[in-house]
Amino acid sequence: MQFNQYIVDAFASRPFEGNPAAVCLLDHWLPDATLAAIAAENNQSETAFVVEAPGRHELRWFTPTFEIDLCGHATLASAFVVMRFVRPSLDTVAFSTRSGVLTVRRDGDLYRMDLPSRPGTPTEVPGLLAQGLGLQPTEVLMARDCLAIVESEDDVLRCKPDFDVLARLPSLGVIVSAPGRQHDFVSRAFFPTDSLKEDAVTGSAHCTLVPYWARRLGKTRLHARQLSQRGGDLLCEDLGERVGIAGSAVLFAEGVIHLPDSVA
Repeated sequence: MQFNQYIVDAFASRPFEGNPAAVCLLDHWLPDATLAAIAAENNQSETAFVVEAPGRHELRWFTPTFEIDLCGHATLASAFVVMRFVRPSLDTVAFSTRSGVLTVRRDGDLYRMDLPSRPGTPTEVPGLLAQGLGLQPTEVLMARDCLAIVESEDDVLRCKPDFDVLARLPSLGVIVSAPGRQHDFVSRAFFPTDSLKEDAVTGSAHCTLVPYWARRLGKTRLHARQLSQRGGDLLCEDLGERVGIAGSAVLFAEGVIHLPDSVA
């Protein structure tokens, strides 16, 4: 069998910025082992698999090493592909996912995602966290990911994580964040158990970042920047139980995956 795959730079206005994701368009679901093998072969931070069903689209996300429960940038990339190559008449697409129904609306060059809010619970600073980050957070909140608040943008930039230490924390990822000089807040996101240790731009992390910074800054609309090597801007909105995250996307490559019947 064969099917189309696209590489899309999400949260980017030009190639080589933002966070790349592979998007595979399937007629039906393949075995989980095959999906995982494709993601490992792609070696992107995420590979998204989309199956069009009557009245909806189903979406799953895989890192090179495991299936993840929520991925913002690959959702944005999937919406970009669906509305450009599959259903160009659509301005809104709804995805059925492990995190519920996620809606993405096209607004000019932006794609506006409606994602679940995941506010963190304040906790004491774990000793492993300070050791793993090489700096002392001023606050720590725990959700799916551990959110470490530091004093300044310079602290975020100078963080040199020890991934072996961070992997011992009871969280999937570790987010480091601070007030920004030119943005409402800045961040970096680390996933120590994944093969790609630092994520370029992490939509799901902002499901925890946005409620924190909205409360701290007293505003619901926020402009964020992720300070990875590639970097990316996110337009965020605190919607109570939901989080709005918007960004642009750029097509980098498109092609065809060929699989023998034995693995499909």
